[in-house]
Amino acid sequence: MANHEGYIDVPGGRVWYVQVGDKGKTPLLVLHGGPGNVHNPLKSALSALADERPVIFYDQLGSGNSDRPEDPSLWTTERFVEELACIRAALGLDELHLLGHSWGTMLASSYLVERKPEGIKSVLLSSPCLSALRWKEDADRLLAELPEDAQQTISRHEAEGTTDTEDYQEAMKLYYNRHVCRLDPWPAILSESRPKGNKVVYMSMWGPSEFCPTGSLKTYDITPRLSEIREPALFLCGRYDEATPEAAEAYRSLVPGARLHVFEESSHMAYLEETAIYVEVVREFLREVEDRDDH
Repeated sequence: MANHEGYIDVPGGRVWYVQVGDKGKTPLLVLHGGPGNVHNPLKSALSALADERPVIFYDQLGSGNSDRPEDPSLWTTERFVEELACIRAALGLDELHLLGHSWGTMLASSYLVERKPEGIKSVLLSSPCLSALRWKEDADRLLAELPEDAQQTISRHEAEGTTDTEDYQEAMKLYYNRHVCRLDPWPAILSESRPKGNKVVYMSMWGPSEFCPTGSLKTYDITPRLSEIREPALFLCGRYDEATPEAAEAYRSLVPGARLHVFEESSHMAYLEETAIYVEVVREFLREVEDRDDH
């Protein structure tokens, strides 16, 4: 299957992308989570869709194969939205489907609401984080279900600002094994990808852990504007997801005509935890949107 890859100039540096496949249906552009993570885990699952259409992945500026500038002023949602617009223009993606995962759902939603772009055939919001406050409330509830000693370790280190200690990391793992990825052991692609990420971007925009938003995104809330999304929309999440089914349903209810699919055996990485079903659900949704457009 044909792969082309290359670099695209964006504000602050160059971003690396790869296109998998060149079949004739409308391309799917994938926005990875993070911030500061990489495309590889999503590519390991979603490349399967390239038997019907081009699937395009990229590493956002600062991570993976992209340039890694050290200018902290670059780590803003606005710049990442502009980066997305640059990628789209450079690749001539007049029409496309957009799939964002986790932080990628913030990016996709901000792009749709702020830019009102033409030619977006549909949007898929996978394990959405569209209100940081709602995320934090859900995280606090999920943390309260951890063993007492883990809860105490987490709150102590967060209060003392010592979240880089081994104690905190160990307690954090308990949460991650329940609500980020429930596979045991975790897939190799996750440990292979971790060194390619950028902790500085993650800390700057999010915080020391999934459940402790202290960065610039801690006040992010696009829910008042979700009704402005007019594209066909599918929300996806896992039954045990830190992006809880209740939150996903609340967001879905704000987007006209949107649907929600919950993966019953998954947490935050349904695309790795239930890959075959995840790919099938995405495939069917894209086909359905395109069938509707054709009639």
